[in-house]
Amino acid sequence: MNSRERVIAAINHKEPDRIPIDFGATGQTGINACALYRLRDYLGLPKKDVDIFEVIQMLGVVDEDLRRIMKSDVIGMNHPEDSMGVPDTGKKKRFIMPDGTPCLLNAGNEWDIDPDGSIYMYPQGDRSAPRSVKMLDQGYFFNIIDRAPEYDEDNLTPREDFENFFSVMSDETAKYYENESKRLYNETEYAVIGNLAGAGFGDAGAIPAPFEKHPKGIRKFDDWVAAQLMYPEYVEEVFEMQTEYMLKNLQIYKDAVGDRIQIVWISGTDFGTQNGPFMSKDLFEELYKPYYKRVCDWVHKNTNWKTYIHTCGAITTLLDDIADMGVDIVNPVQLSAKGMDPQLLKDKWGDRLVFWGGGVDTQHTLPSGTPEEVAAQVTERLPILSKGGGYVFNTIHNIVGDTRAENIWAAFHAVHEYNDKHFGKQN
Repeated sequence: MNSRERVIAAINHKEPDRIPIDFGATGQTGINACALYRLRDYLGLPKKDVDIFEVIQMLGVVDEDLRRIMKSDVIGMNHPEDSMGVPDTGKKKRFIMPDGTPCLLNAGNEWDIDPDGSIYMYPQGDRSAPRSVKMLDQGYFFNIIDRAPEYDEDNLTPREDFENFFSVMSDETAKYYENESKRLYNETEYAVIGNLAGAGFGDAGAIPAPFEKHPKGIRKFDDWVAAQLMYPEYVEEVFEMQTEYMLKNLQIYKDAVGDRIQIVWISGTDFGTQNGPFMSKDLFEELYKPYYKRVCDWVHKNTNWKTYIHTCGAITTLLDDIADMGVDIVNPVQLSAKGMDPQLLKDKWGDRLVFWGGGVDTQHTLPSGTPEEVAAQVTERLPILSKGGGYVFNTIHNIVGDTRAENIWAAFHAVHEYNDKHFGKQN
C-alpha cells in the first residue's frame, strides 16, 4: 500500500499493511516551532526558519524531508489565512521566539514586544484594533485575550454579536482549495485531510475570536459555559447560525475539492477535562449533538469523506453520542485522562470510531521521560489501538515547545520498528 491507501484502509476499519502515521497534518497533531527546529537539527537536516501555519499554538510546517524521515502517511490542506485572520500572500515576516527559534509568519501580521518580554499580536494585523493574543516571556505559544465588552443580559443579540464571526467562503478561497487539493492529491501519495473547521460549536479557542477586530456578545469562556444553562436560547441561536454557514461552506468546499480529500476536519471543541466532561450527557445531547449531526449527515450524504473531530479529556460518557451523531474519527484519544483506558476504548467503540492519536502522553512521558520510557509506552499501546484497523498513530495532542528531540524521535522510531517487526521492512 502507499500512504493514501494505508490510511483509507485504517479509517474504514480494515487492517492496513502497517500502522499509519500522522506527523504534523493538523492543528492538533502538530509540533511547536521550537521543538520542530531542534528536531531537524537532531536529525541532521538543513537549518531553516520554521514556517508557521497555526499562529496561536505556533505550529510549524513539516517539510517533505522531515515528513519522509518520520514516515508520515498524512498531509494537511490548511486555510489560506492563519489563525489571526491574516492571508498567506506568499510574503513572510521573520518572527523570533523567546528561545531564539527563527520563524516565518504571514507578512500581514503585526506585533509588539513589551518591556517585560511579552509579545502581543493584533487581529488581522490591524494596529487600530485591540491586541488579541499574548505570549509570555520564555513562552512557546500565545494566550487569547478576552476583549469583548460586558454584555447586557436583558438585551441579548446573538446574530448581531456573531455577524463578523461567521462568513461564507469567497470565490478566491474556493479556488485556492481547488488548486491545493489537486496539488496534494495528484503530486503526492499521502492521504489528504482537509482542515476546514467551521463546526467547532462552543470552541474555547474560537469563541473569544483572536482573529476578530472587535468581538462582542458572550465571548469569555467562563461566561459562555454559564450561558449554556442561563441563556440556552442565545447559545442555540449562535449554533443555528453557525450550522447555516457551515452547510453553505461545505457545499462550496465539496464543489472545490471533490474526492481529492479523504477526511474533513470539522471541529476542535474540547468536551472533556482531565477528570470528566465539561457538561452533563443530557446537556450535550440537547445542545450540541443535533448540530453536529446535521453537519455530519450532510458530509455523509454528499461526499465520500470521513468526519474528524478533536476533543481532549475524559469523554467516555459522551462517546456513544459522538458516534451516533456521525463522527467517524476522534482525536487526540487522551489516555492520560480519567477512564480513558485504551483497551476499553477499542473494545467498546473501536468498531464505530477511528482513534487518531493516543500514541504517547504529551503531558508527562514525551516531554519528561527518557527515550526508553517513551518508546515503551508507544510499543505498549500500538497492538491495542491498531488491532483490526481503525487507528492512525500520533501523539496525544501537539508536541509542545520544550520537548526534547531525542524523545520525539524515540516515539516515532518506535512505530517504525513495530511496523518493521510485525509487517516487514518498508521499502
